[in-house]
Amino acid sequence: MKKNIVIVLIVIVSFYSLACKAQVKKTLEPKLENISWISGNWKGEAFGGITEENWSEPSGGSMMATFKLINNNKVSFYEIEIIREVENTLILQLKHFNNDLKGWETKDETVDFPLKEITANKVIFEGMSFEKVSDNEMNVYVDIHQKNGSIETVKFNYTK
Repeated sequence: MKKNIVIVLIVIVSFYSLACKAQVKKTLEPKLENISWISGNWKGEAFGGITEENWSEPSGGSMMATFKLINNNKVSFYEIEIIREVENTLILQLKHFNNDLKGWETKDETVDFPLKEITANKVIFEGMSFEKVSDNEMNVYVDIHQKNGSIETVKFNYTK
């Protein structure tokens, strides 16, 4: 009898453990509809100023965004960002602009972030990730390469 109880407990614990693992990190297909929660008008603070990021709903195989940083009531810089479906995956690409729209990157150059993983509340690209905190809050983490070769991850906390 004791042996049967032990076997039943082991089976229950094993199934419970598998169910928990499946819920914790279920990866989703690399489709824009799986990350549509990013869309909206987001505001936050970073780099000592006010940030704003506006993401469109998925359409035409892409999502697009504009970003701006305001310091001392003046725009420091802008970004144009896109996430698009390419060859059964997603890629995030962006370009930076000074406050007078002079580009940082050359004409045909983009800063690219290939997709690593999508879960129910995270989109992880190489060097940038989005985390859904709630329907009205998200965190964006950006790896910024320093002159000394190190990488600093900057957190942007946004609310709608």
